[in-house]
Order: sequence, then structure tokens, then C-alpha cells
Amino acid sequence: MQRPKNPFTYGDLVSDEAFTDRETELGQLTSDLRNGQNVALIAPRRYGKSSLVQAALSRLLAERVLVVEVDLMTTPTKERFAAKLAKSIHDDVASSLMKAREALRFFNTLRVVPTVTVDLDGSVRFSFSASPGSSDIDATIERLLELPAELAAERSRQLVVFFDEFQEVASLDPHLPALMRSIFQTQRDVAHLYAGSKREMMHSLFSDQNEPFFRSAKIMEIGTIPSPLFAHYIRTQFDRTNRGVSDEAVRRLLDVTGGHPYATQELAFALWDETPEGFTATVADFDEALEAVLRSENARFTLVWENATRPQRLLLQALAAEPGRLFSNGYRVAHELPPVSGVQRALRPLVQNELVRKTTEGLYELAEPFLREWVLTYVS
Repeated sequence: MQRPKNPFTYGDLVSDEAFTDRETELGQLTSDLRNGQNVALIAPRRYGKSSLVQAALSRLLAERVLVVEVDLMTTPTKERFAAKLAKSIHDDVASSLMKAREALRFFNTLRVVPTVTVDLDGSVRFSFSASPGSSDIDATIERLLELPAELAAERSRQLVVFFDEFQEVASLDPHLPALMRSIFQTQRDVAHLYAGSKREMMHSLFSDQNEPFFRSAKIMEIGTIPSPLFAHYIRTQFDRTNRGVSDEAVRRLLDVTGGHPYATQELAFALWDETPEGFTATVADFDEALEAVLRSENARFTLVWENATRPQRLLLQALAAEPGRLFSNGYRVAHELPPVSGVQRALRPLVQNELVRKTTEGLYELAEPFLREWVLTYVS
């Protein structure tokens, strides 16, 4: 008899049984995109944003909706942005609507004609080379942004254009947001999905009246998963793999992770590994699982600590003890923090490196639950 596979998943896109209790968000996002609504999806890293998006897009693809995808985190130059955009248009739109040779024909009309490479497996790659300082690559990107909607309209097919880590758009080119907005506002039958992990930057893009994308999309934020939903999911996953888990072990697990999707999956994975088939996970098993996770994260967190300045270390210790309003006199005195100016200088890199985040309630907290546990265990 084959040994059951660990039912918890972290580190990769989560789907099927491992996709946890985002049904409300999934239904809303799918419905919005199906109906042509532009959406700005905001979630911190490791909150399941990518898994949610892919689940929604999978449903739409099953309904024959066309999808163009570009991850702006992987396109540090305009030439690479054009290459990723061209590949997605070719693979996911043109190739599904016409014959292979005809699909490639469209790209020969671009201002910068791409170099096209066909790999051994038949996949196609594009690369663009434009003269430095010329407007050729800008004109090429403009045409690429127009092309998917035209192809979809010709065949009366719905289209979703998805940009991941969209807050990077301005760093790619400060003029690119205005160009994109001028094109997208004419694409009435296209749903544009802009996903991003940096909350303040995303809100600025879509809520600041001075930004081109001001009020151009519905803002949808996802946070932690409520503990009762996650508790039910954890028990169900243990039960279906011939294991049990005590109520106290589940409570302790969720006290540590706070419903953080990635952290909960990772810690539940470790707890399942500690539990033999036919047995029930206890609090002692949970303690072993947490220790195993902290050991696996030790090298990374040690490097964070060693690279931190003294004021940053004080901030990390304070936030591990309790989230709070860092600039209030009471919090600074209670945790022996430097003056406000010193807190500001120490805080900025921690936020930029996504180690600390500001909640919707205005409190600062450590972004990763295991960093909190590591600080409390090893350096407090």
C-alpha cells in the first residue's frame, strides 16, 4: 500500500485540495474578470495571491477566455518586457486563434522586429534589441499592448490581461503607466488584472488622483485566512491521510501563524511529518514541528540579524514582542527605542525588504510569523 503524500503545500502554486478557503475571493475575482471589470489585487508576499489568480484564470480558460500574462518582477528592462509580452500574446492568444506561421506573422509588423527562437520542444522565445535612447521600443510596446484586444475582438473572444507585481511598472519606465492607461481605457471589452504585493505603492497607483491609473480598477485586498476556516482545513487534511490532530495542536499552530497562508501550510507540513500514520498529532509534536521549521529558517534569519543595525535589531525585538505604533512615545519608551528620527531611519529598509509591514489598522508588525518566533527564541 502506497504511503500517503503530505497534503500540505508551500513554496509552489497551491491548487486543488491544497487551495485553502479562498472560495469567496475566488468567486468574486472570477466574476469580476468574466464581466470585464478591471481589478487591482493587493496582497503581501506569500499570502496566496498567485494561487488565487491562477485558480481564477484556470476557471476562465475553461470557459475559453483568452489570457495574456506578464510578471513585471522578471522584466527589468523595456526590451525584456516586450519579449515577455510578445511570448504571452503568441502562446496564449495568437496560437490559439490561428495557424503557427500566421501567428508569427503579426510580430513582423512591429517597429522593432523581434528575433524569434524555436526551442527543441517547439516553444517560441522572443528577444528585442533597440537602439539606446530611441523611441522604437516604446512604439513596439505600444503596439504589443494593443494587439491582444484586437485579436480577441476579431474572433469574438473574451480577454483578460494580467500583470503580476504591477507596482514595478513605474521603475521600468516612469512614462509607461500613462501609455498603458491611454491604451487600456479604450479596451472596453477587456478585463485588466493588476496584482501587486506592495500595498502602499499599489494604493498610490490606483487611488492617487495624480496617477494615470487613478480609479481605473476595483481594488481587492486579501489578507490572512480566518482561523476557523484554516482549523477545519488542517483537520480535514490530517483525517484524509489517516492521521489525527489535537485541538490544542491546531490552536497553537494558528496562534503562531495567525492564518498567514504560506506559514500555516509550512508549519502544518512539518507537523504532519512528525505524526506517524494512524496517530494523532499532539502539542509535543507541534513543538517539534516548530523547532524543525525554525532550524530550516535559521540561516536566512541569522543573515537578516547580522546585517541589521543596532536600531533595527531593537525594532525587530520590539515588534516580535508586540505589534505597535512605532512613533508613539509610549511604545518607544516601553521598548527602549531611539527617537522618532532614528526609528524612521531604521524602519525604512526593513519595510523595503518586506521584513516589516504596516497593517490596515496603522500598526507595524513583522511580516513573517517565523521571524517573530525566531527572534523570540534566539535573540530576545
